[in-house]
Amino acid sequence: MTIVLIVGVTLAALFYTLFVRPQDLPEPIPVSPLAHLEDRKAAIYENLRDLQFEYRLGKLSDADYQATKLALQKELAGVLAEMESTAAQLGLITKRTPAVKPPRKPMAPKAEAPSKKLPVAAAGTVCPHCGAEFEKPLRFCGECGKAMA
Repeated sequence: MTIVLIVGVTLAALFYTLFVRPQDLPEPIPVSPLAHLEDRKAAIYENLRDLQFEYRLGKLSDADYQATKLALQKELAGVLAEMESTAAQLGLITKRTPAVKPPRKPMAPKAEAPSKKLPVAAAGTVCPHCGAEFEKPLRFCGECGKAMA
């Protein structure tokens, strides 16, 4: 009796699994034609970040870094161009013509104000803590890391 019950349950399970009606299945989620290109673009950007990180750690020589970076950038440019052409074919974007700006009118020379003497070191170019000098004004010192103000 138990053997008949086991065989019956097994046959019912097989019948239920093998004979599923197509209308009982859920609709598949449509895949975007750009999905694989978006994934490839994200992978290339991640590779570029990893490459820069390894270069800063000193794991790569300058020549290897530049060659690999150039190869990844070329691949990225190809993927971006393919994404743009695919999107244009699908009608997702339209190619825009660059706007032409009118030429600028020459400005009349301004009357020069009396010149004020500029300080030798502008504020934020010399660190008050360690004395390091910089070309541009900074908020924090590039040498000691303390606030420049």
